[in-house]
Amino acid sequence: MLSRLVNFLRACWRTSSDRGSDAAGRQDGLLWYKDKGQHLNGEFSMAVVQANNLLEDQSQIESGSLSTLESGPLGTFVGIYDGHGGPETSRYINDHLFQHLKRFATEQQSMSVDVIKKAYQATEEGFFSVVAKQWPMKPQIAAVGSCCLVGVVCNGTLYIANLGDSRAVLGRRVKATGEVLAIQLSSEHNVGIESVRQEMHSLHPDDSHIVVLKHNVWRVKGLIQISRSIGDVYLKKPEFNREPLYQRFRLRETFRKPILSSEPSISMHELQPYDQFIIFASDGLWEHLSNQDAVDIVQKHPRNGSARRLVKAALLEAAKKREMRYTDLKKIERGVRRHFHDDITVVVVFLDSNLVSKASSANSPSLSLRGGGVNLRAKTLAPCAPT
Repeated sequence: MLSRLVNFLRACWRTSSDRGSDAAGRQDGLLWYKDKGQHLNGEFSMAVVQANNLLEDQSQIESGSLSTLESGPLGTFVGIYDGHGGPETSRYINDHLFQHLKRFATEQQSMSVDVIKKAYQATEEGFFSVVAKQWPMKPQIAAVGSCCLVGVVCNGTLYIANLGDSRAVLGRRVKATGEVLAIQLSSEHNVGIESVRQEMHSLHPDDSHIVVLKHNVWRVKGLIQISRSIGDVYLKKPEFNREPLYQRFRLRETFRKPILSSEPSISMHELQPYDQFIIFASDGLWEHLSNQDAVDIVQKHPRNGSARRLVKAALLEAAKKREMRYTDLKKIERGVRRHFHDDITVVVVFLDSNLVSKASSANSPSLSLRGGGVNLRAKTLAPCAPT
């Protein structure tokens, strides 16, 4: 009995270099990574580095069937969910969005903009129900929300859907020169962008304070930088913008229509043979790297470890901005680390043009992987804390 207990404890507290298998990714301190894997349309690389006390970024890659029917669409789904105010919303999206997408794809027997839009709407409504149920005991959940970036590759078409300021960037080879150019595929909803501020003013013409410059940062009602999200119920339903919600989240005046939107921007792109790869990442990466810098890093190095390489490049920039060494930044604990950079999630999806064209009839094993490699139930702590 004692020996079993000792073996269990050893397994739980083994060092980060031993923890996890290649299949589930590997852990190195606050960094989790999966250097190389196979999806239906090619290879992929994935990495997550934690900065917050609780990881607020959630992510997933799903490949294979995109419905519950054997004859249904096949493809690859990527989700980046950058939470704020806590991890509850991003975790909820990770648990439910793809399942909703499969359900609507089954009903329509195809992948479409409408399927993705309905999946977003069902996820938003589901989280509203969670907030309503938990509000009496946990009112602050009304102030938790998440950005939501999704990419779906299906039948040679790439669908990009976004709420908030995560970003998808395509690396496209120029035939004449051989260089790989960065093309941003996602529309961002951050009021730091003038066009987004104008959109907010046009949607709320009677509110001259819909967007406020606070501490040199543009914010919706002086509270939040993004104009679209899942969650953030306190800015969508007035009955949750009151006591016992913390005063800093409560507006003085009531509102009649939602201040924030949950309507995703969705675009379709017919993939071409010269489309090389797509970088999906939370804004923690884009704070430190330009689109072209990120594409250059992927293009100029081997595919293996691409996502981890991008995370390291961002951390090097974060350390440089604070005039410190990268090795010293890595020693800073989660929570405190948030003062130096945000949680960062990166998924690089490589596109094999032969596989993209054949994927509709491919008989490939399915893939389901979440950033971090370990799926925790809500309200639980990791059994083995990262060292």
